[in-house]
Parts: sequence; C-alpha cells; structure tokens
Amino acid sequence: MTTRLFGEKVQRLEDPRLLTGQGRYLDDLGHDAVAVAFVRSPHAHARIRDIDVSAALDAEGLISIYTWEDLPGRLAQPLPLLIPHPALTHGRTAYPLAKETVRHVGEPVVMVVAEDRYLAEDVCDLIRVDYELLKPVVGIEEAAQGAQLVHDDVPGNLGAHFVQEVPAADGRGAREAIEQAAHTLAFRLDIERSASMPLEGRGVYARWDGTDLRVYSSTQTSTSVRMAIAAKLDLPLPNVEVIAPDVGGGFGVKIVHPWPEEILVPWAAMTLGREVKWTEDRREHFVSSAHERGQVHFVRVGFDDDGRVEGLEVTILHDHGAYTPYGIIVPIITSTQLLGPYKLGSYRVEFSSIYTNTVQVTPYRGAGRPQGVFCMERTMDKIAQYLGADRTAVRERNFIQPADFPYDQGMVFQDGRPLIYDSGDYPEMLRMLKELIGWDSFERRPGVGIGIGCYVEGTGVGPYEGGHVQITSDGRVHVSTGLTSQGQGHETVFAQIAATELGVPIERVSVVTGDTRRFGYAVGTFASRAAVMSGNAIALACRKVREKALRIAADALEASADDLEITEGVVHVKGAPGAAVPLATVAVLANPLRYAFDEEAKRATQFAGTASPDLPPVAEGEEPGLEGRDYYSPVRSTFASGMHAAIVAVDPDTAEVEILRYAVVHDCGRLINPMIVEGQIHGGVAQGVGGALYERMVYDAHGQLLNASFMDFLMPYATEVPRVETAHLETPSPLNPLGIKGAGEAGVIPVSAVIAGAIEDAEGIAIDRMPISPSELFHLRG
Repeated sequence: MTTRLFGEKVQRLEDPRLLTGQGRYLDDLGHDAVAVAFVRSPHAHARIRDIDVSAALDAEGLISIYTWEDLPGRLAQPLPLLIPHPALTHGRTAYPLAKETVRHVGEPVVMVVAEDRYLAEDVCDLIRVDYELLKPVVGIEEAAQGAQLVHDDVPGNLGAHFVQEVPAADGRGAREAIEQAAHTLAFRLDIERSASMPLEGRGVYARWDGTDLRVYSSTQTSTSVRMAIAAKLDLPLPNVEVIAPDVGGGFGVKIVHPWPEEILVPWAAMTLGREVKWTEDRREHFVSSAHERGQVHFVRVGFDDDGRVEGLEVTILHDHGAYTPYGIIVPIITSTQLLGPYKLGSYRVEFSSIYTNTVQVTPYRGAGRPQGVFCMERTMDKIAQYLGADRTAVRERNFIQPADFPYDQGMVFQDGRPLIYDSGDYPEMLRMLKELIGWDSFERRPGVGIGIGCYVEGTGVGPYEGGHVQITSDGRVHVSTGLTSQGQGHETVFAQIAATELGVPIERVSVVTGDTRRFGYAVGTFASRAAVMSGNAIALACRKVREKALRIAADALEASADDLEITEGVVHVKGAPGAAVPLATVAVLANPLRYAFDEEAKRATQFAGTASPDLPPVAEGEEPGLEGRDYYSPVRSTFASGMHAAIVAVDPDTAEVEILRYAVVHDCGRLINPMIVEGQIHGGVAQGVGGALYERMVYDAHGQLLNASFMDFLMPYATEVPRVETAHLETPSPLNPLGIKGAGEAGVIPVSAVIAGAIEDAEGIAIDRMPISPSELFHLRG
C-alpha cells in the first residue's frame, strides 16, 4: 500500500472551482423561488400587544404573512434545546416567531413571503407591531444581580450553575491549598463579546413536490437539520432531504439547528406549494444569529517559591444571551480546557450561565477555549511577574511530562467523557517555540514586548461519523461522508486518505460532504472533529473496500490475496508486475450482471465464464459492487496542543499595537496535509488578532447593538495580520487508527493571551481585559 499522499502538501482540490467563480452557494440556487423577509423586533425586551398587517394586505407582490398564531402543531412550540445538561436547570429556547414577548433586538416576529426580496422588505415596512416596552437586562453583572428578569420564570436570570473540583493528591481542596500556599494572588479577567462573521450569512431554500421535501441550507450539520425539520413538520425522515451546498464559512454559528428560518421556510414551501428562499443580510446576521466570548473570570491562585501551582480557584460569569439552544457547552469547555498543559496541585471551577436581553450565545471558533486560555496564561504571567521569574520557566515547572500520558485531569469534558489527555510533549514544544521566536535572545527595548500562550484543545468529539467508499467500473473512487464543509479542505484531505488507503491516484478520487442523499447519518462539523471523525471512518471504509478488491482480484489472478498489492489503481502480484488487473476491472467483476452496457461490462455477465457454476453469483454475506461503509466512534476526545509567541511594538504616542513577529508550534498528531494545517492555523491567528485588538459587540443600556455593521465592527485587514511562522510536532494519538488530532480551531485559541502578555511586557501595565483598543491602552497609561 502506497503512503506517499498521507502527510504530503497536496494542493487543495476544491480551489480551482471556488477561485474561478464556479462555487454553488445558497443564494446561487432557487432563482425562481419566492422570497422571505422578516419583521424583527427593534426592542431588546417588550411584550407584543398587537400586530396590524392591514396596511400590507394590498402590497405589490405579497403572497402571505405569518405570525406565531398561524403556526401549526409542533412548529408553534419552542425550538429544541439541543444539548441538555443536569446543571442547566432553567434552559430556555425561542419560538420560531415570537410569542407574546421579544427578548433581544432582532428576534423574528412576522414572516413575509413575496415575489422577491425587495417586495418582501417593502411589505415588512407596512406591518405595525405594538410593543409594551420592558426594562432590558444588559451586561453580565447587572443580570447576575437579578433585579430585572429576562424570563419571568427564571429566578435571578440564572440558567445554569456548575461546579467541578479536583483535589490535590493529599486530599486538600483548592481553597485549602491556596490558603496554605507560600504565595497567593487574586484578580479579575474579562473577555468581551464577539461573533463569527462568516463571509456568507445563513440561508435556506426549500421545495416540496407533494411527497418529498428538499431543503438546501448554509449549515454545518445537514443531517441534524434534516432530523429537526422532519420532527417539527411531522414528516417521515425518508421524505426529507437536506443538502449543504458550498458554504462560505461557518466558524460555529452555523452549527446551531434548526434556526427559525430552517423550519419556517420549508413549512412555507409546503403550505404554498412554491419554491421558497431566504438569505440573511448582514445586519440580520449581527442581531439575529449568535455571538460568543463574553465572560468574567475571578481567579485565586496559590503557588510555591518556584511558581508551581498548588491550588487554583476560578469563578466564571458566562453571558449566554436571551436563549440557550446549544446548552452550556461554551462555559463547560472554558472551565475544563482552562487547565491547559499543566499539572496543578488542585483545581476548583464554578460557573454561572446567565440570561441577558442580547443575542443568544453559541460556539464560535475556539468555543470557550480562548477565554479559558486567557485566564490560565495570564495567571502564569502574573505568577512569573510576582516571583521575578522567566515566564517560560514558570510554565515549564508546571507542565505535564511526556511520561505522564495518558493524563487524567479528573474532570468531565464537554462530551460527558473523562478529560484524559491522550498524548503530547509540552517541554519539547516549548523548546521549539522559544527557538522559533528567539525567546532567549530577545532584546529588551522601549515599547517592544514579547508574549507567550500555551493551550490544549479537545478535538474529535463524538459520538460518531461515517464514510462510504465506492469504486466504479471506470476506476474512479467516490467518497461520501455526512458532515459538511465550509472551506476547511475536506475534499482534499479525505481524498488523500482514500488515495493512500486504496493505492490510487488522487485525481481519481471525488468527495461529497453534507448531502443527506449520499450519506444520511452524521453529527456535523464543529470542535475540530472532521479529520478525526470522518477521516478515520473513510479510512476504515477504504480498508473494507481494499480487502474485497484483493479477494476478487485474487480469484481473477489465481493468486493469494496476501501476495497482492495495489499501486496507481492496479492490483498486481508482488514482484510480478505483469500479473495484474486494474481496479476498474475488479469493480466490474464485483457486480455480476445480466446485461452488458459497454465492452467492460461484458466481463461480468453470466456467459463470460469468469464465475464458478457451483457458487451463487453473489456469495452469502456479500453485496454486489466494490464499495464499503464504516463508522468511527471514539471512546473519548483526543487532545491537540500548541504554543504561540508574539513580539509587538506599541506606539509611544498613539498606543497603536503592531505585531512584529508571530510564531506557532502545533501538535495535531499525524499530519494529513501540512499545508492545509498551516492554512487553518494562519486563518485562526487572523481571527485571534481580531479578537485581541479589534472585534467586539457593543451594547448600550437599552440592549441596542451599537456597531451592527462592517462600518463599525472592526476587523483586521491583511495589513494587520502578521506573517505566521509555524513548526509542527507530531505525537500520534493512540485513540484512532490514523493517529490524528483536530486542527481547525488551533490558531485562534491563545492569541488574546499572547498579545496581552506582549503588550504588558512592552508597557509595564497590567492587561486584564480583551480586546484592547489604542484608546483604552492610552487611558491605562494614566
């Protein structure tokens, strides 16, 4: 079996199509569909007293108007709470269209269907909604006081409260260990709210033929959207198809399902007997999709004279917005991934997840990890500063050692499984990073500082993914998997896996993702899981196909299957290249035929003389065709890791921050395609720079989002994103056949911690809140 493609920098197969304008995104579809627009709440908190549509009824192009009262059956019920948790005692989700009360600006109240989007927007302007204004709850600390309630039946606005504690080896709890430590520190750390902002917003297009419903959605989880639609619209699952076309970025916001639009648009298509489409505009995405990041952390730490942590206690306030459709996954990840690569004496973490009258919070690339890493790495920096020690030395003294793996952190991770690190080498990673950035040779000079951040990332979260592989009579390999793609390079890496496992040229491999017609069971693309989950499933399916191909070829070549190998799409006897049969022919022989459709098919017909007359054409336990299906389901997550460092310069007059150098060392196990991993890291660093220096969601006291446009929501341009220097460390995971770990979120996770540390080093001012702007830094200077 050739292995030349696994681990090679293969150029992305999807790029020629996408870069030449041949992509097919949601809004490229359904040109004859009627269009949907929504009347959305302009208020953060209000009761709906009346909806007057009379002025809109004669509007040009109007087809229909729907409010909550028009919704039938399950469609009129709240949307699902996707991930229940015992600590989420007061989970609340929205209705598809607001019932009685709106709880954030942008919540949908009325759905309009018209001949085109322009006319639908005009109709929306004619509809009058009478609101009784209620006092909004804005800001985590105001919400935590509970003086005003977001939901009348949620006391203190507290959706969830969760505590996990890992005692020291001698049984002492974190609080006791902190009190008894030689040194203690206490401080507060804040991360502000931000959002994904993919280039393509959300969108849904549906058509109904009277029996079957086909839905296209710009989603990260087509199979789950399919199940949600079938449940909400009371349809048999086989009668629903959901397809993710090309998706212009997701970063987490498109993992939520079903969005109101994902069931309202299909329902309208069924009700009207028309093709119906909705595409999100940018303001809608700002005020009616999802945000993340907003958390406050209160830290107490006790440590010895060398900086070894003997006890750490963290109390977290998490702002989950108006609803909790995705449960409390984000603060769970923060509270567990905060530990990073460190072996702490004892640890106690407590979080409260709190309702506010703002857009709901669901995972955004990194999903709680940037907050946790900011908390832990700032803690390490403060310990080093207190002791007058090198920041890297303090980290190294707390590292889990290579001989400690697998290392059980004694906690429960986001998948409900134990938080057990499978592999890694943190001391070596630190050595590589220090060499890459020149840590020991860094020259101190005014206004220039250096920072570092370490992290461990749980990847490959279960429960499963599957893969289907088929070799057809033209020798082509067709791979399908249920999870979706949003630009990660799945078409390339999955083809590399299949080509390597089957010994075929990569040009002969095609890959389909996110189409329930091709693969109906999947979980979705999130949590750096695609390569681990679908990659291993595809490899296992390929191995089934390979075994069958060798068995069939052995009969044709009158040889033992053990003596055969496959190279360049040809099965041949080892050491005897002349004794060979193409995989295309093997695929023909795998499917006994009655009819010949071409010259090649004649080989498989009943009078070809290639089958024994004493055996059935299809052996017992076999299926016709050269194809296989398999699933990969891990016992628990696998844990990637990385370390970043940056050198920044801060302008003495304007306090503007320039990143002079940025270095990354990353370990995601065996690399399928180093170039794609580096691309993921570079993109993640770019988003991390945005989160550290630019991007934030600013609400006023009335719950109005003040910067809901790209004119006001600052993002880094290419001029603000530094060249990223990367190096790779490979510690294979023992948990899966390919030894791989995820990489999709790695680049973004530690950036705020790294930049904060570098600015603090340059300025000598504590940086305890991110993002930080030049004006804020200027004022911190006093």
